[in-house]
Amino acid sequence: MEPAKKYDVIIVGAGMAGINTAYRIQTMLPSYSYAVLEARGTAGGTWDLFRYPGVRLDTGIHTFGFPWQPYHTSKTMLDGTCIFEYINSTAKAYKIEDHILFKHRLKTLNWDSQQSQWNLTAACQDQESRFIAKFVIFATGYYDYEQPLPAEIPGLSDYKGVVVHPQFWLEKLDYAGKKIAVIGSGSTAISLVPKLAETASAVTMIQRSPSYIISLSSGSGDSWMDRLLPVMVSHKLRRYVWMAIMLGAYNFCRIFPQSARSILLWLTAKQLPDRVPLSPHFEPKYKVWDERLLACPDGDFFQSLHTEKVNIETANIQTITESAVILDNGKAIDADIIVTATGLRMQVGGGAHFELDKAPCDVADKVMWKGMMQQDIPNCFFVLGHLTDASWTLGADATALFICRMIRHMAKENIQGATPRLHGSAGQPRQLWNLSSNYMLREQGNVPKAGGIPPWQPRTNYILDSLDAQYGSFDTCMEFSGKYRDDVGSVTEVMEEK
Repeated sequence: MEPAKKYDVIIVGAGMAGINTAYRIQTMLPSYSYAVLEARGTAGGTWDLFRYPGVRLDTGIHTFGFPWQPYHTSKTMLDGTCIFEYINSTAKAYKIEDHILFKHRLKTLNWDSQQSQWNLTAACQDQESRFIAKFVIFATGYYDYEQPLPAEIPGLSDYKGVVVHPQFWLEKLDYAGKKIAVIGSGSTAISLVPKLAETASAVTMIQRSPSYIISLSSGSGDSWMDRLLPVMVSHKLRRYVWMAIMLGAYNFCRIFPQSARSILLWLTAKQLPDRVPLSPHFEPKYKVWDERLLACPDGDFFQSLHTEKVNIETANIQTITESAVILDNGKAIDADIIVTATGLRMQVGGGAHFELDKAPCDVADKVMWKGMMQQDIPNCFFVLGHLTDASWTLGADATALFICRMIRHMAKENIQGATPRLHGSAGQPRQLWNLSSNYMLREQGNVPKAGGIPPWQPRTNYILDSLDAQYGSFDTCMEFSGKYRDDVGSVTEVMEEK
């Protein structure tokens, strides 16, 4: 067996968060060696995995994109292919790609408290590779890449047609001229329906309960900012404008829920054809932003409802026969294909097995410190973004900045290990994300918890997170231990040089 490869930092995952974290490491900690372990054969993460028709951003690229590498467009909501190419071209341009070990799936990691290091084992095809690192940073997102969330639909096993989950779309699936039932009412469902309707003979979206949906302009053409301002200036201006819009809209909806509801329902009603009533299909029972506010570019979802072949049904599924979905309102929806857009199987840590001095450690039983480290787990970070008031990447970048600042602090003070410790209570248990989507409620036992008091509270405000990333304390509920040995090398040298 080959000897273990040693790095100062190992990043797990080469999606948006992983590439962004790698950039922050190599610019803020230039003397640190790092590697990125990526289970798939290319960078991209979600945007490599998700290939279903209509896959796209549900937020603006100007806040979703890398702050240090703008995507040069005046458009806002881009399709999945554009995002995939953007991630890979950026990784190549900044030579981050040179640090990525593709087809390396992290299987186990064990913290050795005597050596103050992580020992990692990754599967690479039919072989194992071993690594040693002082710090491990997980940029693996919040869902399982290998297994979809099982669709608990009565009678589904009796169905004789094609069943497909959007997460694992069948590449050669020919849906032209087919009757399709899309089960679900989330972002994936409203992205799928307009695209499927282009060639399918009939598309019916079946939802148990409705969601709030807003139309956003996708943007087109050059703007005055592109013509008059330098590239980075126009990018930053757009970014700040979109951040202000997102934060303003979110806070308005939370402070004035009834007004927000009235406005959204009025905007929705204006876009519906006469044959599709607002109630019950577009009148959610929950407050705006209790679940994610869904966005569709240029109202394409509503436009699809103006064609006779697209329908929406709000009802419970009674059962599924060999060829149809039977609803509790008495209707039978004939279907050649059923798409189960019913959510994701939640997971933090990419499915890796954690050990502390060879003792198994279940990350789902832990409470998260500042939304980025876990109670009792040393030198290990989780890059998680926002799902409520801001785009995922904004939160992920705030986390990456905090991580780099904390590692600098540890090197400067000659500290070897940092372990969050919970002394007493973390307060009222809370979810990591303040959302009540059905699949999130169902899956909350598979992810770590948050608490009700600092520093265990969930991250719900990008502005506060950004300030914390730059100025926040490292000390609260944190146990620092040991001193770096003389043979550690670059981990200590970087701060000595500065």
